[in-house]
Amino acid sequence: MISSNTPDEQTRTSRAGWMLLLRTLVSVGMLGFLLQGVPRDELKTMWSGWDTRDLEWLGGAAGLTTLAIGLAALRWRRVLETLSHRPSLYRLVILNLAGHFVSNFLPTTVGGDVLRVRRLGRRLGDFPRCFASVVIERLTGWVVLPILSLSAFVINPGLGRLGAGSRTAIGMAIVTLVVLLLILSVAEHPRIGRRLEGTGNIRVTLSGLHLGLGEFRRQPRAVVNLVTVGVFYQLSLIAATAMAAEAVGIDVSPTAWLAFAPAVLIAQVLPLSIGGLGLREGALVLFLGPLGVSDADAILLGLILYAINLAVSLLGAPSFAYGWIRGYDKVVETPQSDRGDTNP
Repeated sequence: MISSNTPDEQTRTSRAGWMLLLRTLVSVGMLGFLLQGVPRDELKTMWSGWDTRDLEWLGGAAGLTTLAIGLAALRWRRVLETLSHRPSLYRLVILNLAGHFVSNFLPTTVGGDVLRVRRLGRRLGDFPRCFASVVIERLTGWVVLPILSLSAFVINPGLGRLGAGSRTAIGMAIVTLVVLLLILSVAEHPRIGRRLEGTGNIRVTLSGLHLGLGEFRRQPRAVVNLVTVGVFYQLSLIAATAMAAEAVGIDVSPTAWLAFAPAVLIAQVLPLSIGGLGLREGALVLFLGPLGVSDADAILLGLILYAINLAVSLLGAPSFAYGWIRGYDKVVETPQSDRGDTNP
């Protein structure tokens, strides 16, 4: 049988397969490393069953995680409105669910963000602005998360004196803001922005940013609205983390979650593992240890958060399957802005 794939497509597929294998090994390795440092008596008590109260906390965490998907869709709609498109919020929620499912269950296919661009771009007939909207919507989180974290350290200065965990969280917030400012400066620069047309994920992403930022520069009120929705989105995820922690029996202050949960959210999206598995748990061990939380409980919390995310992602399976059957994800010749993964 002769393969219909081009050499470039075969190369990308092979590269994606190796990257998936590498990320899987990183996840397994990090979890193994963390678990080997947990005393056996703590490992035996990691799972002691849930009572009704614990299940209620877990249900609340799952509910807030689901709400976050709706808030992310609202955030996306705010961007699209600024770019002169007004799709229904319902459609954007459905696309977000499908993208969430793809990102968590189909790591070898197109990313969830690319799926969103393709499907909405087909419907609106405007791939460049659809791509720009996803890039800007994603980057909003990189603005909000470090600001929330640094604000918590200002509100509760004692959190900044907890050793390596505090230094790491503060450092991650500052580095994230600096990198974001550099990216925005490059993308917004009039001379550089006009020269960004071409292939490659970085060039395409910066080109999409240049297109979108031009519209937001003319509508400053839209920036305020977008950031406001972004704050509620991130707070819902932080609250979901705190509720899941209650089910595990972890009791820390609200300001501690506000300081450290954003750092965990930043760490888990780094493209080093599968769904942040291993990175999330390691970050929780680092940040919660100085607060008196055992390594076993921190690891268990990370695994529960991962499980909740997977469970909520399953809500997107029907919408993904429907679009796949209808051929919405078929690769076609589209503007360069539709080729690449915008997930930071």
